[in-house]
Amino acid sequence: MNRVGQPLQLRPLSKKLIIAGLIGLVIFIIFQVLPSVLSTSDGESTTVISKAEARKQAAAFAAAELGYKETASDQWSVVYRTDSAFYGYMSREKLLTDYSKNKLDQRYPFDVYQASLRVGGEDHPSLAIDLNMYTGKVVAFARGSEIPFTQQASVGGSSGSQLTLEQKENLARPWLRLWGVNPAKLQVDPGRDSFGLVYADSSVKVGESRLQYFFNFADSEVSSFRAGFTAPAWHTTYVTDQTSLATKLTMYGYGIPTLALGILALIYSILRRGHTSFARGVFLSSVHFVIMMVSTYNMLPETSGDDASARLTSIIMFTLYALYSLLMSSLLYFSLVGGDGLWRQEEGLNPWPRATEPGYGQYVLSSIRAGYIWAFVLLGVQTVMFIILSYTLDNWSTTDADQSPYNMRYAWLLPIVAWLAGLSEEAVYRLFGIRMLKKLVRSTLIASLITTLIWAFGHTLYPIYPVISRPIELTVIGLLFSYIFLRYGFIAVMFSHVVFDSILMGATLIFMKDSINVASGIFALVMPFLVGYVVYRFNSPAKPGPLKPGNGLR
Repeated sequence: MNRVGQPLQLRPLSKKLIIAGLIGLVIFIIFQVLPSVLSTSDGESTTVISKAEARKQAAAFAAAELGYKETASDQWSVVYRTDSAFYGYMSREKLLTDYSKNKLDQRYPFDVYQASLRVGGEDHPSLAIDLNMYTGKVVAFARGSEIPFTQQASVGGSSGSQLTLEQKENLARPWLRLWGVNPAKLQVDPGRDSFGLVYADSSVKVGESRLQYFFNFADSEVSSFRAGFTAPAWHTTYVTDQTSLATKLTMYGYGIPTLALGILALIYSILRRGHTSFARGVFLSSVHFVIMMVSTYNMLPETSGDDASARLTSIIMFTLYALYSLLMSSLLYFSLVGGDGLWRQEEGLNPWPRATEPGYGQYVLSSIRAGYIWAFVLLGVQTVMFIILSYTLDNWSTTDADQSPYNMRYAWLLPIVAWLAGLSEEAVYRLFGIRMLKKLVRSTLIASLITTLIWAFGHTLYPIYPVISRPIELTVIGLLFSYIFLRYGFIAVMFSHVVFDSILMGATLIFMKDSINVASGIFALVMPFLVGYVVYRFNSPAKPGPLKPGNGLR
């Protein structure tokens, strides 16, 4: 960082750092990008069907097999669903490759599109159909309730207890034949009381899990049917315990300390007002709020019902998210103002230069270069950490429908989230947090470690297990972010974080393979540079000269 009153000049990037960045990028491509490319190059369809096509296929199946008759008031909604428990079990036991090689993922997919039908603005669906999201083939259905894509019984489903076993088998047999299954090769599984009837095929197993066919009954007919595998009970118990631990770490390790930092940021914004400006963080905080609101809207589920209750629920949810967005943007604002004032008064350093300072445009352009190189380094370090943790802690990950771009209204907007993290996290935990904690512990290293741990604990609810592996990985990443901040300043570390996340999110969109998302993914890779270049062009280079100590403060 430059000292207050000194000409703006970023530390030059050494040849060793540039080489390290290139090596990091190569490691990331080899171990994270290429495996995904190679796994989808065996000739099978890996392009997801559109939601419109899913609606069409679901309606056709419902009309042909379930007696569905289309009406003007029909509303089909399509969402992405995943059996995260079974996928996680296969990931943990290294069974995913064999599952794909044996083509089991074609007939019994763990990722599906679920098409739900609501008639006349009903609040609850009258029909739900699961489809293979790559082929459009129907793989499950339920009438009167949503399909339970786990080992649990359907919501509101009936086991058909008034029917005899023989009657249930007679009702189930036509559906088994429709699915191309010979009922004579199946055995009735008596251990599934939550279902009306469960068949097992002991000749097809994935680890400890046998292939099973689940039926429920209502009004003397099959009300739901699903074929597939389920995770063992010991695995689901483990995940439940780990999720409970993650919730505690998030609350006590991240939530409460972050709230404390927010209060301190407000206090020190007032105490250090003579060394900073309350106008400084307004623009970035406003941008942050707008991005949060757009992102929030993008993540809200599409409302299928037209009734007043559904509309009221949507309004309440959006209002709560708006208040949360306002709170987080306020935290960013006071962290920017308070952090800037602390560094200027107590260290005499200029971590966040103003646009009016000579050389600002070139300084931003240099920060962009540093941001990209360091992002490449971070990608390589993260990849190496994943490899180390896979051998030491046997860590594994699973799917999460709530965080999937397939459930976003506009998946191509995903990269804007990178700017949320780059702005808020670097302002709160680096710009303000490090200097604030240093007042208490008298050590920059310890202060950096504490703020990094707080930041890392905020990521434990991601579906990566054991949950302690994420804080370990992010402690290393966070300390590197701290080093970038201390060496280059806030703008450089913000861009390094944005580029880091933009590459990861851009790759996610590119692998979705439809044209608009691929284009958005590619644009995400260069967007940080474009933003920095625009700032550079609007702040034409001027020869840096000595500043008076107060020039950059008003």
